[in-house]
Amino acid sequence: MKRIILFKMAITRLIIGFLVLGIMFFLPAGTLRYWNAWVYIGVLIIPMCIALILLIWKDPDLLERRLRMKEKETQQKTIIRLSWVIFLLAFTIPGFDYRFGWTILPVWVVVCADLVILAGFFLFMWVMRVNSYASRIIEVEKEQKVIDTGPYSVIRHPLYVSNILIYLATPVALGSVWGFVAILPLPVLIIFRILNEEKILKNDLPGYREYQEKIRYRLVPGTW
Repeated sequence: MKRIILFKMAITRLIIGFLVLGIMFFLPAGTLRYWNAWVYIGVLIIPMCIALILLIWKDPDLLERRLRMKEKETQQKTIIRLSWVIFLLAFTIPGFDYRFGWTILPVWVVVCADLVILAGFFLFMWVMRVNSYASRIIEVEKEQKVIDTGPYSVIRHPLYVSNILIYLATPVALGSVWGFVAILPLPVLIIFRILNEEKILKNDLPGYREYQEKIRYRLVPGTW
């Protein structure tokens, strides 16, 4: 019964999400012949559906965590609000870019961006496989443990690396340089989100301080 309810919730959100994306892409473009958008939607749909099926089958509790949207921390709420502004710009500008021909990217560049998005999804699935507590919001649950295997044995926040890869590559996959400029502030917001999240984890998650000493880098090995 729980799996059925979660499946319905997830499917509903996916449908609404793709309808919103369609409006954000094709309305500014003024045409349905915006091929970059169709390819991008296809690149999103396939891994998302695979992820949904796997989570329903193997880890419905994780799917439930991924469906949570309401942040509890004030600073996180502010970061999310700012992120939505960036998303709105970065996801609508490419349509106008296509309509008015502001930038024309080579097809191979667009294809490479789509491949980067797929790589981001593969990393996302790897994180989901090793960390059943990878909630969408910042929270520490009862009996939650520190994960130090898989990508967590290299960096502390692989899920955010996945997000950065997907979101930075999105405007390029949509054929827009100006959309890429609009999305550039997002990694900065993610850094602030990480810094706030680590304060919470240090205080509330047993063993996280020791994990920080063991795994020194947050996003990029050897850098930060």
